[in-house]
Amino acid sequence: MEQKTNTNLTSYYPSIQEMIVPGQGLRTPPKSPFFMDVTLRDGNQALRKPWNLEEKEIIFKQLLKLGVQGIEVGFASASHQDFEACSHLASLAPENVAISSLSRAVEKEIDLSWEAIRKAPRPRIHIVYPISDFTIRNVLGLTEKQVKENIIRSVSYARKLAGNFGEVQFSGEHFGDSLENMEFTIEAFQAALDAGADVVNLPNTVERYRPYLFVAMVRKVAESLPQGTNISVHTHNDLGMATATTVESFFAGAVQLETALNGLGERAGNTNTYEVAIALHNCGVKVDLNLQAIYETSRIVSRMSQVPIHEKAPLIGEDVVAHRSGIHQDGVSKTKEMKKGAYRAFDANLIGRPEGDRIAFTSQSGKSAVYEILNQSGISISKEEASKLQPILKALSEQSGGGELAIEEIQEELEKMRLLPNLDQ
Repeated sequence: MEQKTNTNLTSYYPSIQEMIVPGQGLRTPPKSPFFMDVTLRDGNQALRKPWNLEEKEIIFKQLLKLGVQGIEVGFASASHQDFEACSHLASLAPENVAISSLSRAVEKEIDLSWEAIRKAPRPRIHIVYPISDFTIRNVLGLTEKQVKENIIRSVSYARKLAGNFGEVQFSGEHFGDSLENMEFTIEAFQAALDAGADVVNLPNTVERYRPYLFVAMVRKVAESLPQGTNISVHTHNDLGMATATTVESFFAGAVQLETALNGLGERAGNTNTYEVAIALHNCGVKVDLNLQAIYETSRIVSRMSQVPIHEKAPLIGEDVVAHRSGIHQDGVSKTKEMKKGAYRAFDANLIGRPEGDRIAFTSQSGKSAVYEILNQSGISISKEEASKLQPILKALSEQSGGGELAIEEIQEELEKMRLLPNLDQ
């Protein structure tokens, strides 16, 4: 029986030829990504202890240092405290950074959002409204016609408030669940554009499926809306794939990427800013961020949010620059002076990290580890001596269950070994 070709929107994968420009490297979109940071809104609302105004200002200024192009400063209508924070931060904003406040599709809330951020040189009203078939039926209890009317009404209202000075963004909440009603979803985004939206945001409000399904949906929308439409994505990390989803969405037509510092956000968090930025940088994309500020920023945010950084967290985790396997250590040693390391995904200097590749000795380590560890500690040792010392250290490590040896233990064993020839005299 002849197998039918799958032609639905999940079936297309770019070929290697489509990803590479012969003789030049990886193919990249013509525009640099626009990073819209949501730490002060989505990230903050998920904290056990949300930040006060002073703390928000510290994070805000760190975001400016990082160089993000947009900052969602809060949900102005959520509380008086949030309104005051949005208003204060908007007054501190530089001319080149978009300042956004989230709002439901309710006129009085849109009024509060605009009032809070209008002091910013570049204010943006951000309206969110559900568009997935599941949410329309089970949460809103409305028809698609009514949903579309509400979108048009709220976006038009925001457009009148913002005039030619401010920007309007429309988010179709639960876009990631809209596979069953993609045609209506596209109509809804087009209606928002017609009503005056400058940006349409495609959120993966709850991550449920494979990244490429969402990416294919983004591509479908990008191909269906007018060329040049400013498309944004906002993905959550429920299944641990938000970075992959966001990075690939950029290549599928999304220019604005909504991310959060340290991956903060509801449930498993939002897309991690640092991971997206470095992944795109590694692919040859011009990322207009101060990448040197990443490591410093991660420590400030962790301390202030009281959310610790896992030791294996990509880029910023304590242990991600460590190498303990003999095979890995040999590769690290041989490529340490090269731009591309055998087992190095990123240059620590790129993100302002004070230490690069760190070799540690365990029962799994080889002679390269002995040589590098001692030389980096200022202790001169030949490769021949390192080769003789390795089995001694391996035995010592195994005596303690194979654990990592301290530099003092390694140095002590070296001194003992160097005394051995004298015993034969």
